[in-house]
Amino acid sequence: MGTVVYHAAVCSHPKLIVPALRIVSSLGTNVSRWQVLEQVDRELAKGDDRTALSLVKDLQGKPGGLRCFGAARVPQRLYTLDELKLNGIETASLLSPMDATLGSIERNLQLAAVLGGLSAWNVFGFNPQQVLFLSLGLLFLWTLDLVSFNGGVGSLVLDTIGHTFSQKYHNRVIQHEAGHFLIAYLLGILPRGYTLTSLEALQKEGSLNIQAGTAFVDFEFVEEVNSGKVSATMLNRFSCIALAGVVTEYLLYGYAEGGLADISKLDLLLKSLGFTQKKADSQVRWSVLNTVLTLRRHERAREKLSEAMSTGKSVGACIGVIEENIDDTDV
Repeated sequence: MGTVVYHAAVCSHPKLIVPALRIVSSLGTNVSRWQVLEQVDRELAKGDDRTALSLVKDLQGKPGGLRCFGAARVPQRLYTLDELKLNGIETASLLSPMDATLGSIERNLQLAAVLGGLSAWNVFGFNPQQVLFLSLGLLFLWTLDLVSFNGGVGSLVLDTIGHTFSQKYHNRVIQHEAGHFLIAYLLGILPRGYTLTSLEALQKEGSLNIQAGTAFVDFEFVEEVNSGKVSATMLNRFSCIALAGVVTEYLLYGYAEGGLADISKLDLLLKSLGFTQKKADSQVRWSVLNTVLTLRRHERAREKLSEAMSTGKSVGACIGVIEENIDDTDV
């Protein structure tokens, strides 16, 4: 999303360069922050989320450590629609995302398919029966994709075309995921990894059912959900994280295109917890306003983070970028 600008503490090499502050952690004494973050990357790569989270928590609040992890403070109160409007938030533009870019690409592909079929009919002299069989074959493949891969093949094609031919779409996805990453980190939820394209997600995960996005070390949240009792603190955190992508888009462009799946998942979670519609709406309003205020406060960190993510920096390197771009007075 625009020109990549590196902060002085980061170079083009994937290894993070930060001031050589020495701290005490579970790795031992006399280690620097970047060494610990590199170890965090190694633990995440091995799939040892608990150890990675333990390393991060061990540096939390220590001099030269991770000042910003879990540092966001949000008020525990309800908000009205009028209060959202006073803060320049129009919920209709924010909570009803429609991906106009991919929608346009899909319509153009459908039109091209129809025109291609008509051309083939004329060029190769297909009879009506052959055209019918061809149409049924395409319908079968489309249905197979929906049933077996949850539309993954179609999404992969559309997303790849979008990233290739639409810089606006490519940039929007980067900013969307940077919003998720930043809010999660500030609320004390460790990002586990991220992908920016469906093709990248397929290459990393080997599944068409997994879309691009940001994954988190969320075993504590999952344990609470499985127990049937989710604490207010945990729910507030994940509500803000779920909406961070659409809020980022709204703040940058005045409307959101991506993130419908995020909103749907949050809605399903609230319903599964027995929330009434009125209570769910209050939770969403609370999450939206606090996420807006947090992102506005840390706009520079979000910009630098998106630049780091656009170049494929590791989770540890991205954390370093956040820490380097938030002043002590803003923590």
